Amino acid sequence: MTAERTPGRKARLMAVLGHRQPDLTLVLANIHDPHNVSAIYRSCDAFGVGCVHLYYTRTPFPSLGSKTSASARKWVESRRHGDREELRAALASQGMQVLATACSPEAIPLRRWDFRRPTAVILGNEHAGVDEELRPLADGELYIPMHGMIQSFNVSVAAAIILAEAARQREDAGMYDAPRLPPEELAATYESWLKR
Repeated sequence: MTAERTPGRKARLMAVLGHRQPDLTLVLANIHDPHNVSAIYRSCDAFGVGCVHLYYTRTPFPSLGSKTSASARKWVESRRHGDREELRAALASQGMQVLATACSPEAIPLRRWDFRRPTAVILGNEHAGVDEELRPLADGELYIPMHGMIQSFNVSVAAAIILAEAARQREDAGMYDAPRLPPEELAATYESWLKR
């Protein structure tokens, strides 16, 4: 019996897949720092996000080192989108409420959003924020309340805080209690993971 197919590993893979939330995702929009992107993938894996959407139109997707938390990337699917309409169609096909992170007067505090709904959160880079061309995709804007002098978190920290709140709401609603992936997709992903 090979290491990849030991009973303990099989049980672990099934347990992780059983907690995946197919209707919760992030959109990474032109985030160029590889350390931030790696950390975001790690948070996605930790909170059960099985897929992230990549929107890179002004900067190339960063090269992620294999010895960092980038290793989480092999457990989280990436879907690339070449333009706004392609991204819009992908999120609409899943019935997602789309939220953009922002510090605008219209933004609503994180905990007032219902993350039990199918949700995609757009994260922009720390300097420019969410790209202007993506704002029309959003059904609303969210911000993380802060009580210090600094007005924004590092983007990877913000992603973790947002996903932690989404997970809290979903745990309270029992959404991690039973597998939510369709049986065929669960089986196919399990077989794929056995080979990694």
